[in-house]
Amino acid sequence: MDMDQAAVFLAGSILIALGFIVIIATVVAINNLLYMYWKPVRIFTLDSWNLNPPIRYATAEELEKNDPAMEKSK
Repeated sequence: MDMDQAAVFLAGSILIALGFIVIIATVVAINNLLYMYWKPVRIFTLDSWNLNPPIRYATAEELEKNDPAMEKSK
């Protein structure tokens, strides 16, 4: 009877350790995804409450740099 309890304890310990490893790996993966793609939400800053932000138009140099179709039309 003692060997059965030892085997169950060993199997339980291994499965619990593997479960913790899976949980930690999942948390790390989610953390990395949030770090790469999360943009900060700014609610309590002065510019977040501005209903009419200043309008800025792109210059010709910026358009040429970002739009390869502009270069083909030349």
